[in-house]
Amino acid sequence: MRCWLSSQLYDRQLFRLGLLLYLLMGTRVKGDAVEVIELSTNWSISNQNASLTLFKNQTLPSGIYSAFYPGSPNVLDAYNDVNLRWLAYDNWTYINEFKFDVEHYKRVRCFNLTFHGIDTVAEIRLNRRLLGRTDNMFVRYSYDVTKLLERDNVLEVEIKSPVWAALAKARALDSEKLSVPPACPPERYHGECHVNMLRKMQASFAWDWGPAVPSMGLWKSVQLEMYEVALLRDVDVDISRNATHWNMHISCYMDTNVKDNFYAQIVFYAVELLNRTVIIDTYTTKPISYLAPVIVFDQAVPIEDVVVWWPNGYGEQKLYPLHFTLNAYLSASGLEPRAKTESHKSLRVGFRTLELIERPAPDGRGNTFLFRVNGLEMFMKGSNYIPSHILPEQQTPERIAYLLESAKEAHMNMIRVWGGGIYESDYFYDMADSLGILIWQDMMFACAMYPTTPEFLASVSEEVRQNAKRLSHHASIAIFAGNNENEAALVQNWYHTYQDLDRFKAEYRELYLGTVLHELKIVSHNNRPEPLVSSPSNGKASERDNYISENPQDNHNGDVHFYDYLKDAWDPSIYPRPRFASEYGVQSLPGSYAWDRIKGDEIDLTKLMGHRQHHPLAMVPITTQVHRHLPLPLPEDKDYNQALIYFSQISHAMATKVETELYRTMRDTEHNTMGALYWQLNDVWVAPSWSGIDFYGNWKLLHYWARDFLAPVAIMALYDKPTKSLNISLVCDKPTINTENLNVVANIHLWSQLMPRNSTNWSVTLRPNGVQYDKVIPVNELLKGDFNEHNAYLEFQLRRGQKPISRTYYFPSNIASAEGITDPELEYEITSKMCVETPTIKRNSISLTIKVKYPAVFVYIELQLPYRYKLSENGYMQTTPVHVVHATIETNSCLRIWRKNNFNIWTVNQFMH
Repeated sequence: MRCWLSSQLYDRQLFRLGLLLYLLMGTRVKGDAVEVIELSTNWSISNQNASLTLFKNQTLPSGIYSAFYPGSPNVLDAYNDVNLRWLAYDNWTYINEFKFDVEHYKRVRCFNLTFHGIDTVAEIRLNRRLLGRTDNMFVRYSYDVTKLLERDNVLEVEIKSPVWAALAKARALDSEKLSVPPACPPERYHGECHVNMLRKMQASFAWDWGPAVPSMGLWKSVQLEMYEVALLRDVDVDISRNATHWNMHISCYMDTNVKDNFYAQIVFYAVELLNRTVIIDTYTTKPISYLAPVIVFDQAVPIEDVVVWWPNGYGEQKLYPLHFTLNAYLSASGLEPRAKTESHKSLRVGFRTLELIERPAPDGRGNTFLFRVNGLEMFMKGSNYIPSHILPEQQTPERIAYLLESAKEAHMNMIRVWGGGIYESDYFYDMADSLGILIWQDMMFACAMYPTTPEFLASVSEEVRQNAKRLSHHASIAIFAGNNENEAALVQNWYHTYQDLDRFKAEYRELYLGTVLHELKIVSHNNRPEPLVSSPSNGKASERDNYISENPQDNHNGDVHFYDYLKDAWDPSIYPRPRFASEYGVQSLPGSYAWDRIKGDEIDLTKLMGHRQHHPLAMVPITTQVHRHLPLPLPEDKDYNQALIYFSQISHAMATKVETELYRTMRDTEHNTMGALYWQLNDVWVAPSWSGIDFYGNWKLLHYWARDFLAPVAIMALYDKPTKSLNISLVCDKPTINTENLNVVANIHLWSQLMPRNSTNWSVTLRPNGVQYDKVIPVNELLKGDFNEHNAYLEFQLRRGQKPISRTYYFPSNIASAEGITDPELEYEITSKMCVETPTIKRNSISLTIKVKYPAVFVYIELQLPYRYKLSENGYMQTTPVHVVHATIETNSCLRIWRKNNFNIWTVNQFMH
């Protein structure tokens, strides 16, 4: 039977191939392929007075910081964010001298020079002729160079200092009394002013988590494109579903330099979906307008022929390859011989439905705010993503893949691409499609008011139009949002907008409603919600306020951002009860070895930490949280910095765990909270920040813990202060699950002894795709007799039979004042090691066997070598005499010798006095 099925499938594929070839040979218009020459090598870079030059060995992508300081030291070492700032104050010219065979290409009609990304304000000349000026990092610029190409060509891109360009634009607005705040970032940022004047990565002038690195350069490719009439630039596929079919509404967008209407044919291949090739030949007799060159058509596929795409944790991420071939030509009589008419575009699509459900909420106040995918209401859990590198040219596929794969490992099904960074690469969204990670996509406006001059709005229109067309087909794109926090900033007077509030409201609406959302809606989809104007916002309830609400953070509508650094972040009672939490978090410090890698031997760590701590309250938010729960030494003690680093990560992980668990347990309450995206996933340098993964890709304690508190099935024990009780909740994201033989074990541990001292257990069940509110247990019912809140703590395990599925802890007292914590007499050995070689990396696998005689509190392991690594767990409670932790370390070659001093292991115990 199996062989017969395989043979049948093979025959079917042969039939498809034969039919495809027959159709192609018989009906399609034929032409030569559009030709593209990559101008990626042999660039020179010079400053304005030519006193500094890098000669003809520079490659793209490029930026001035990467070009002049490619190794160590570089802009991310020590104090170089300030010491190398002079690079950003100069103007720089990129020059490429290239030969071109004019005679060979004499019959080509159109020559297009396309810059896929220039950072940012530039003037472009070819053979001393001005092609144009650029002002937007996020826009693709194309120039007709048909009449300018010679045998020997000189291409010059003169890029102006973004610092001085921003200042000039700000002064021009000031002269018209139209200044746009904020002028400058807080002094602690060590940043630059007026970044909101430029359509540039907003974080490049500094943020509270990142340095000011106002780079400039050619951060994407430069191409010479040769074609007859038009080339296929973007394809959008809007997928919808009815009772019997999926429909693909396909828009093929073309670029053309000609000023005449032209003819075209599209050949569409979808070999996994269709038994035939689709040929759109409407425009072989009816011309296309060169003013709006797009071909639109529909293609239906029976439901039974499609495997549905699901987010991470819910099913398969099936993606179907689609391929499009365009032939475009001028004459209705057909092609000229050897004309370069043929261009191609390939992409992959996933078939899914996605809705944002904003219906009257269960509590009778406002609306829900939840995502329904393929008919299933899902709790969105994940984090916020900032650029993978502060230098855009260094945002490599490898770096992106690692971060997104780490998000998947932590069971995230959504991440928010934050509005102060960049529109990410095609590779980023392809990876998100493959991994099942939904993307909440901000447009690139954050924490500022912006100009609304005609030039600025025109640039923004092109920016949104280009990027929406490029991104819209991805199954991972869940929703677009117009900006990050700008509605809240406006109405809450963050930047003193009250002094001219009517003007700022009008400009806000002109920018986001009249420009950004106008362009987004042109590329709107049936399978994606209407874009949000801002985040946070009140969702559809904002409409009655014309999208500027008095309180954009209404817990009864839309999404909220929440930060409170002065209350106890381990206490669930301090947190809001929103419909959707799209941003929240606290800070921590990267590990000690990460600091060693960037500071050098002569630099004082305390001062460097202070320099890189951009929070306006400095270290107070971190130390305040740590002091509440952990035995932080005095600043003058020699182990203070190590303790601060270690304890900050514990506090960070615990606070984020408590807040996320609260939101997850509220999904089936009257609050109906259905999303938790914490701030933030990743880092751009070694510094105090909110990230769960450090700059080198090593997981901080938060990300290890997130793997547990975001797990699809998890037990949660949250303290309710008014009743002095623990709410035991069992969260299950799975639509179906076996509920047999489930039980909860409540273990009581003494701080002074290994193994549980007392246990109780009870049978439980799970609610598929929901929360089982299991028990409310007064703490004094568990901690009584020999156990009290100072000498004991609680562990809860969800088990199937004897096998643990999930565990959590409750610590009833400040750990610093807990009674019985002593030296665990920890010892460890490397008990196994092996190395697996792959084409790109070597993976060294190490097992650490850790032995203790007394409980070890929050065991923290850090590799003391400059490699990226992952542990099977970290920051764990060791209550058994022997525990094994596995480490995977990525290196360029297999390491044969491993020593114990390659690892440092800390416990809270060693800081107890």
